Amino acid sequence: MKHVMAADLKLVIGNKNYSSWSMRPWVLLHQAGITFDEIQLWFDAAGRIAEARRYSPAGQVPVLLVDDAPVWDSLAICETVAELFPEQQLWPADARARQVARSICAEMHAGFRKLRGAMPMSIRASLPGKGMSADVQQDIDCIVAIWQSCRERFGGQGEMLFGRFTVADAYYAPVAMRFMTYAVPLPAAAQAYADAVRALPAVQEWMAAARSETAFVAADEQYAT
Repeated sequence: MKHVMAADLKLVIGNKNYSSWSMRPWVLLHQAGITFDEIQLWFDAAGRIAEARRYSPAGQVPVLLVDDAPVWDSLAICETVAELFPEQQLWPADARARQVARSICAEMHAGFRKLRGAMPMSIRASLPGKGMSADVQQDIDCIVAIWQSCRERFGGQGEMLFGRFTVADAYYAPVAMRFMTYAVPLPAAAQAYADAVRALPAVQEWMAAARSETAFVAADEQYAT
């Protein structure tokens, strides 16, 4: 994998087992072969990280330090990375595809709250059927429709939503984790895409690290017995 550097980058993240927001920029940077230093902080039982205020006024992870200047919020971080490394084409080259990619990332960023609340990311867990409801299924159906539309319209040159790996795939990687943990039944095409995301080297590395963590965060373990 080619490693590129345009600035001194440090990425501040939370627990890899739980932090879906941290996973997105970490996978983006790692899969693109961009060199960065990792600073990992740990959630308390309530899912907070007091130490994060050392790095960002928002007091949350993730934070990207660009020459020690903070960029916070996962979508802002992904946009910044794409801007710093234009040669990586982290957004689709086609203008219309790029508009759709930005739209579906923003939708993931702000939406699907029923799914996120009922099926929190916990990569090392196996919780088949937990959290399912009509509202959650509606969110799942919307995500499946997004994946199907992007794959059909723009995905002909590869296995990702827009063919080659982009910000959109990093953004939906935590969803693929949730679908795995909760054994969500998916149509064949959606399952194939989720499998392709999980097979990405960066995702494989994140998953392995998540499974090695032992910290227990009660706020994200609502089904623990």
